[in-house]
Amino acid sequence: MSMQPSIKLIQDITSKVLGEVKKVVYGLEDEARILLATIIVGGHALLEGVPGVAKTTLAKALASALNLEFKRIQFTPDLLPSDIIGTVVYDQKTGEFRIRKGPIFTNILLADEINRASPRTQSALLEAMQEKQVTIEGVTYRLSEPFTVIATQNPIELEGTFPLPEAQLDRFLVKIPINMPSRRVLLKIMVNYRVIESWPVRGVVGREEILKAREALWEVTVSDSVLNYIVDLVEATHKHPDVRLGASPRAALALMQLGRALAAMDGRDYVIPDDIKKAAKYVLIHRIILRPEAEAMDRKPEDVVESILSSVPVPVP
Repeated sequence: MSMQPSIKLIQDITSKVLGEVKKVVYGLEDEARILLATIIVGGHALLEGVPGVAKTTLAKALASALNLEFKRIQFTPDLLPSDIIGTVVYDQKTGEFRIRKGPIFTNILLADEINRASPRTQSALLEAMQEKQVTIEGVTYRLSEPFTVIATQNPIELEGTFPLPEAQLDRFLVKIPINMPSRRVLLKIMVNYRVIESWPVRGVVGREEILKAREALWEVTVSDSVLNYIVDLVEATHKHPDVRLGASPRAALALMQLGRALAAMDGRDYVIPDDIKKAAKYVLIHRIILRPEAEAMDRKPEDVVESILSSVPVPVP
């Protein structure tokens, strides 16, 4: 059976983009794949890892390969909402007020160390992330599509930070842990450092292709059995003894859409349970709040997700 042109488009984008990304990012193949799927879906991603593990490099490489506009904001405690969305300024030459748009007017926005900004500034991203628009002095401006926020945070250094509230965490389609590279990968980075510094990443895709790929996702079928499996997983997060607050309905939608993207990236026009299991490891971990006693036993949301995936029955085709 021949592959649908729309599915082949997504598979071609995946092959070309990840081929460029691996020129400068080593050992993060799965993470790059999930991040690309998030951009195709139109969601936002939270990258969590200690400094120096290529979080910024990964985001920049994907933006370069996708040929999309990329801007970076270093979040600090003194950052103001107007520094993100923009403000109204007085033009002395014309004697009129005009809008000065902030860095949020881009395709891919890297919000570096997002938990270092005040809650007021963090909330400035909420409307943009959910509604794909911002309001400046009462006037609403649509953001260009595609628009993805890639935020980073350091899980270790918490002094002087403001943890993201649940409402904002839920707006991230995925949370992607970026771990320390293995010895083999670290050696490869050192050997190829000059190549990485020369930045050989080329733009191999365009904005229109990404938007077509996003529309093509609706052609990927999600069967009733897979839909029920998604609901079973979300419900299991509420019933697990270690969990105080489980995943929201938005998590179910995220699992479905990310599952569609992963299926299409593999050349299929239908979702299988393995797509959902793969997506769950990134969609659910930031949407689960553990009970204090579970945290005291050093349990982590990742442990709960693994437990749920191993206990919830997988539908048989």
